[in-house]
Amino acid sequence: MSDILDILLSVTFWAAAVRIASPLIFATMGELICERAGVLNLGIEGIMVIGAFSGWMSVYLGAPLWLGVATAMLAGMLFGLLHGVLTVPFGLSQHVVGIGVTLLATATSYYAYRVALPQTTTPPKITPFQPLEIPILSDIPVLGQAFFNQTPMTYLAFIVAGLTAFVLFRTPLGLAVRAAGENPAAVEAQGLSVSALRIGAVVVGSGLMAVGGAFLTLSAFSSFFFEMVNGRGWICIALVVFGAWRPGKAVLGALLFAAFDALQVRLQQTPMGAHLPYQVFLMAPYLLSILALILMSRRSEVPAALMTPYNKGER
Repeated sequence: MSDILDILLSVTFWAAAVRIASPLIFATMGELICERAGVLNLGIEGIMVIGAFSGWMSVYLGAPLWLGVATAMLAGMLFGLLHGVLTVPFGLSQHVVGIGVTLLATATSYYAYRVALPQTTTPPKITPFQPLEIPILSDIPVLGQAFFNQTPMTYLAFIVAGLTAFVLFRTPLGLAVRAAGENPAAVEAQGLSVSALRIGAVVVGSGLMAVGGAFLTLSAFSSFFFEMVNGRGWICIALVVFGAWRPGKAVLGALLFAAFDALQVRLQQTPMGAHLPYQVFLMAPYLLSILALILMSRRSEVPAALMTPYNKGER
């Protein structure tokens, strides 16, 4: 028990938790925007992969880091456009299209990697974003170094979460997007296009998912390798439910999962790790997240028109 307490009180633990949560925040905000508009985007896992690859490859070819982020976002938006067109005006199954987008984006990334670097056995490295210390705030005991000595993309993740909450709940555009996921007939009655709102939400949301993937190659690591996303997309879908489709709660969920993940890594290095198989520690964050999801989802209010196709003129 003392080992766990020492870990929880350490600066490095909380710094790692914030860092691990950052890509989850980007992708969770993207999925939340999609679902608030009424579209379940199961393409998130593949979109994160294409974001990780395209951002890294553009920087590897000589682009600045921020241009790499923009390239990743553009790639994600293109796949989001494909998803939106197939599911909104054509009304195809959101489950099937989402899985198809995941497979297509993942396969495209792996194929492009092999074509671009056919003889490479070890992934080439780039120079990623470096930690940027914020004066004064970084001097706060414990939390200062944990929250205010991170890379610029981590700061951007929390800014994006704040902007998402502001736009969705404090602007007419956000009201229209939420209405498209709750009562699309009312949106049409106001003279707005349900299809345009839903497709736009999927495109923007997919761009944020791809930025979450780009975080892994441009901020957390310095190269692209297969399976690096490692199920984070599916976790983000669960975090949307955990957060009851609210950005603030979803961010807290991402930090909670990240803390579990950072804790299991450190527990493996304690005496406890010598007596238990490492697989027990690896599955612990997921088990705890499932438990938290069950407890929270019972009080969640799902957007009424989520996964419900809408054709103009229908009532």
